[in-house]
Amino acid sequence: MELFWFIPTYGDGRYIGTDNGARTTTISYYKQVAMAAEDLGYSGVLLPTGRSCEDPWVMASMLASATQRLKFLIALRPGLMSPTLAARMSSSFDRHSAGRLLINVVAGGDPAELEAEGLFLGHDERYALTEEFMDVWRRLLRQEEVTLDGRYLKVKQAQNFYPVTQQPHPPVFFGGSSPAAMQVAAEYADVFLTWGEPPDQVREKLAVMRAAAAARGRTVRFGMRLHIIVRETTEEAWQAADQLIQYLDDETVARAQQIYARMDSHGQRRMTALHGGDRSKLEISPNLWAGIGLVRGGAGTALVGDPHTVAERLIEYRELGIETFILSGYPHLEEAYRVAELLFPLLPHAGERRNGASQGEIIAYHYKPNENG
Repeated sequence: MELFWFIPTYGDGRYIGTDNGARTTTISYYKQVAMAAEDLGYSGVLLPTGRSCEDPWVMASMLASATQRLKFLIALRPGLMSPTLAARMSSSFDRHSAGRLLINVVAGGDPAELEAEGLFLGHDERYALTEEFMDVWRRLLRQEEVTLDGRYLKVKQAQNFYPVTQQPHPPVFFGGSSPAAMQVAAEYADVFLTWGEPPDQVREKLAVMRAAAAARGRTVRFGMRLHIIVRETTEEAWQAADQLIQYLDDETVARAQQIYARMDSHGQRRMTALHGGDRSKLEISPNLWAGIGLVRGGAGTALVGDPHTVAERLIEYRELGIETFILSGYPHLEEAYRVAELLFPLLPHAGERRNGASQGEIIAYHYKPNENG
């Protein structure tokens, strides 16, 4: 089981949907989160993408110098960047970070946001564009000379002169719930991502993705993007969930849901359908809580409970085939510690703490915790 954390470059705080408890986010703060993730043993971090976020490539470049082993999952945006530029960016980052780049392919799900960025294509057309984009990007990183006269992209004798460290290219993560997305992911994804849906829905989605990949003679691994609210007792965890949305008013929820309703993202529609904007129906599956999705787009669910219960739920997803979990919690610095300290000892976790790090306070200036005197 590989565990990642999240860099909150769209903002952070103790509560969602309010400026109460809001945190000033600076590069210093993001570095704290990244360095904590590395020290605690997370394998990597996801940087979000979109107009509400800091640019992920710029931010990851700054954070890479503050870390040594941490991997960075960074978005490629077909239609918003050229595949040749994306190949150079990927090559530069991967080489100068000593092979710590992971690629997150994002076709976009909000037509209004995409039009503001200059992209005027419908849902399925964006994935057709993505297929052409990924073909060029992948071939360039394999050091091929590429000429393509496609429907959406045209390049002539394109080359990428600098090879990547990870051969043949950095691992590609790809999320999407629509048939169009899954067909492109079947060809190009190394890891197919889903948001935290109830286990039966995840099982069904993974089966469809396995079949699509098998039809192309490929196999893919699976990952999940999910929030965590874990406390030492179940009661404390549910109290923390309630506190997270305690300042969230119905008007804010309604405004957010109006925006999500206009989106053509199948994944966002599935997230919204889990709660329908109804605050009284937020536990949608045992310990799976949809309160975050009332106002947050994308990943809107959290596992809530004591450490053993949350670990059991994660292992249930692992048994369905999920190998990589991209986790988060509010605020992200403190919750990186809480999740690692409470959950990692209970999970078959691939990461490890920084070598030589001490754990716990020395007792009476003489004994380490749990050490016989």
